[in-house]
Amino acid sequence: MNTDKKPEMIPSFQVDHTRIVPGIYESRLDTLGSEFATTFDIRMKKPNAEPAIHPNAMHTIEHVVATFLRNDDEWKDRIIYWGPMGCLTGCYLIVKGHPAPEEIHPLMVRAFEHMAEYDDVVPGATPENCGNYILHDLNMARYEARLFLDCIKNRPCFAYPTAERITTEKGMTFFDS
Repeated sequence: MNTDKKPEMIPSFQVDHTRIVPGIYESRLDTLGSEFATTFDIRMKKPNAEPAIHPNAMHTIEHVVATFLRNDDEWKDRIIYWGPMGCLTGCYLIVKGHPAPEEIHPLMVRAFEHMAEYDDVVPGATPENCGNYILHDLNMARYEARLFLDCIKNRPCFAYPTAERITTEKGMTFFDS
């Protein structure tokens, strides 16, 4: 890396996390030859204002929802990735193509209804299938799914605030919202 030039701030860090609310957002669009891959920010918690999702519950959400998505008749061939954000306030969903967040909404409602009602063995939660198979909490995962469902069913949000880049006369760059 060239040390004379400051690295560009990546788009996900340009989102104003003080104003984001639970919702379904397009985080980025990548091109792979002539194909698209869209990353969605499935934000379950208001960052820095609500407690993050406990790692045990998030791990269970990852397993149950990933299994649901990869078996969904309509979307299974378009699912590339489902997994938690490092901040534990939501998950990333990567799909083939370039659907709008509003098109992903019914899928997320179905996935989180499934999670909220799921009452079976957590898929893949064995020593042979998972690197930390005891890090699960189905009851808390179901609770978090119900909270998120309330948001996306009753107050869906699809566009998040972004930070605006401001460069001063002295050449200093700040991000403001």
